[in-house]
Amino acid sequence: MGRVFLAGDVGGTKTNLALFEIARGRLTMRASSRFPSREFSSLERLVVSFLEDHPMRVHAACFGVAGPVVNGRCEATNLPWMIHSKALTRVLKRSPVSLINDLAATAYGIHTLPPRAFATLHLGTPQRGGTIAVIAAGTGLGEAALAWNGRSYQALPTEGGHTDFAPRNDIEVDLFRYLAGKFGHVSYERLLSGPGKLAIYEFLRDTGRGQEPEWLRKRMSESDASAVVSEVALSGESSICVQALELFVSLYGAEAGNLALKMLATGGVYIGGGIAPTILPKLQDGSFMRAFLDKGRLSALLSKMPVRIILDDRAALFGAAYVAATGSAAGQRPTAGRSSKKK
Repeated sequence: MGRVFLAGDVGGTKTNLALFEIARGRLTMRASSRFPSREFSSLERLVVSFLEDHPMRVHAACFGVAGPVVNGRCEATNLPWMIHSKALTRVLKRSPVSLINDLAATAYGIHTLPPRAFATLHLGTPQRGGTIAVIAAGTGLGEAALAWNGRSYQALPTEGGHTDFAPRNDIEVDLFRYLAGKFGHVSYERLLSGPGKLAIYEFLRDTGRGQEPEWLRKRMSESDASAVVSEVALSGESSICVQALELFVSLYGAEAGNLALKMLATGGVYIGGGIAPTILPKLQDGSFMRAFLDKGRLSALLSKMPVRIILDDRAALFGAAYVAATGSAAGQRPTAGRSSKKK
């Protein structure tokens, strides 16, 4: 086996770790594991546990973390962890470690994935070398971009998910007031995330815009309530869930359009995160794109931007592996290969 690279996708709910090597110019995953993040007191302990099961010499590592990374440090947004690249370097016996934002990792991962890893919502006409925007709703809301520097794409991390929510109509104004009464500051992440989807449902229920039948209340109490909202909406079993998902997708499309304008994403817009693949039929019914394009005089500009959904939940993992490999493998530009082992 050649040089081995450790990659991590660190989220508030789960953390994925994997070992990669470069075979015939391609990133190839050799081993991977998924961990419940909150069962560990730190990322260092999680890494130690992973390497006990996969005792390989790691030449370099990169971790994409859900939160702002400053000077090699990150206080995870949805985890009680302080992550420091120096501490991880010690765990890895002085192998170089890169710490990047998880959406930056997802952005880097885009160009390592095969065509089948995407679903197209809107073809558009991409501009060669144009900036690419990435937005991802999951446990939280991440936003990032890829900018062309004349030789390659450079990821630009942001904390755009925490910007102020701007309601567009009467029901969204009422939604803003409802959430402001609970939280004070209302960010887009309060709406475009797993907890946000549930908050939209509760708003509709608590303001009398829909009724919660007893069977639905029971089902939500017994499993992930946010996931139940999507499942029941897609099956059409409950009108309040249908309303909640409709509003969620419209808000998602609107914020994706906002990001596309801010980044002037002539290279395209990519929708990542764990929620999008689970509600794919709803994203494809036109409501997302209607909200995305509803930008007044700039609608024609947005109509030229391709919009694609990332279906492979390993995008951030492959992106982190790309950063680890290119930072320590003489600038090679590998692409994704097939995994030969998965735990």
